[in-house]
Amino acid sequence: MSLDKRTREQMLAHCDAIHEDDGVDPRESFKLRSHRDKPDRKAQQLCRQVAETIDQILAGELGDAALNALRVTSVVPAPDASRMLVTLVATGRDMPFDRAAVEQKLVAVTGLLRSAVAAAITRRKAPNLSFVIIGPHDDDLTALANGGVQ
Repeated sequence: MSLDKRTREQMLAHCDAIHEDDGVDPRESFKLRSHRDKPDRKAQQLCRQVAETIDQILAGELGDAALNALRVTSVVPAPDASRMLVTLVATGRDMPFDRAAVEQKLVAVTGLLRSAVAAAITRRKAPNLSFVIIGPHDDDLTALANGGVQ
């Protein structure tokens, strides 16, 4: 963290030399590390609610066989609770899997999914949804490396 000239001069007036921890709130420095690294309980609760809602909508309310074959495997905040990364896996092994077509259909219903999530949760703003689709034959999870659908 760089200091502007005035702050630097004020600090030098009170001490001999400026160190890395000068200007840092000591209450933050001495807090136990476990409290800072602890996962946010409310964000995890929101992820569970989003996963349940999207899984229910995809299971049968859309009337599309390709989307009905998708199941939610995980929902994580990306990077925070205002945006969720939803990982979907295609379960239909008997029908051919066309990733591009499924992604297009998913983009078309993203607004519907987001409004369903907004109705299911009690927050002022519904989170933005991003999707990653894993095909039924993707063993190496290359879909995660490609970034998915937004």
